[in-house]
Amino acid sequence: MSDLTPTARVILGMIRLGKRTGYEIKQLVDISTRFFWTASYGQIYPELKRLEEGGLITGEPDPAGGRARTVYTLTPAGEAALEAWLDSRDQLVWELRDESLLKLFFSGERDRDALREHMREAGRRSAEMAERLRALAPDLDDPDPGPMMTLRFGIELNEWMADWWARAEERAGRPADPRRR
Repeated sequence: MSDLTPTARVILGMIRLGKRTGYEIKQLVDISTRFFWTASYGQIYPELKRLEEGGLITGEPDPAGGRARTVYTLTPAGEAALEAWLDSRDQLVWELRDESLLKLFFSGERDRDALREHMREAGRRSAEMAERLRALAPDLDDPDPGPMMTLRFGIELNEWMADWWARAEERAGRPADPRRR
C-alpha cells in the first residue's frame, strides 16, 4: 500500500507513538498536529479500516467502560510504509487554510473601519495562538527536535501573522491611491 493519504500518514505516525484507538488518535491530533495538519473523525475511522485492510495496522478489541473499542498497532508493513514516506523526496503538500484571509480576499469595497476591525481581530487571534503554543512547552530547547521545532515554527508563524495583520490594518487606514482607479 504505497498510496498513503495525508490522513493515513497522520494515523501511522500517531500509532507509531503507541497503541491507539481512533478516538485517542483524534484527541492527540487535536493537541498536536492540528495546528498545522488536522484530521477529523470522518477521515480517521474510514482510513483506519483501509489501513487495516491493507495490512499496515492491526486492530484488537479492547472494551472499556462497557464500550466497544479497538486499539490499533503498527504492523511491520505499516512501519515500512511510514519510513518510506519519511524518506521520500516526493513533492510535499503545502496548504494554508485561514478563514480570516478568505474574508479579507472577499472584502472588496467594504467599509474601511469594518475591514480594519477584522484585521485587528485576526491579529489578536494570531497573537493568542502564539501564546497558547508557547504555553505547551516552555522549554523549546528540548533535545527531541521534531516536535519542538514544529512547535517553534507554529509560535514564530503566528507571531509573524500577528505582525502582518497589524501592518495590513495600518495600510487599510491609508487613503486609496487615486492612480489605481
